[in-house]
Amino acid sequence: MKSVLIHCCCAHCTAYTINYWRRQGIKPSALWYNPNIHPYTEHQHRLEAMRSLTKQMDFPLIIAEGYDMIDYFRKVTGHEAERCRYCFRLRLKKTAETALKRGFSSFTTSLLISPHQEHDLLRGIGNELAEEIGIQFRYVDLRKRYSDSRRITKPLALYRQQYCGCVYSEWEHYANIKID
Repeated sequence: MKSVLIHCCCAHCTAYTINYWRRQGIKPSALWYNPNIHPYTEHQHRLEAMRSLTKQMDFPLIIAEGYDMIDYFRKVTGHEAERCRYCFRLRLKKTAETALKRGFSSFTTSLLISPHQEHDLLRGIGNELAEEIGIQFRYVDLRKRYSDSRRITKPLALYRQQYCGCVYSEWEHYANIKID
């Protein structure tokens, strides 16, 4: 059976994504690797929500060891306006490497359900990494199903974040600004 390792950014974006791949006849598993999520307490709240979702929806969750905050900041510092490019690459590379190492046939990300993410950038990075690492990247535009994913998770009473994850997005959200 074909399999896909899904980089998961949060429980709410993951729920429909898991169901989508199951309906395609592909066995989904999730990877938690998000050194961009700050502060650390926010990271832990989101991780606990993912753990709860995996139990309720019955799918495997791989949690990458460590919290590579320093690596994340080394990649994005000085590139704040383009931080998503560096962040996506960091997280998708870990997903592709983990997928290859663990024998998955492909990789993808739950970020593809969010209308707030740059799909062309995600697709480009995913395809580059697929070629570089030697494993298929599965791109699908699930943005129209974003509200469906929220409907799945609402009755589960999971923690729901208020910003994308990084300290920059937190600042933009609460200060109502945009970093250029």
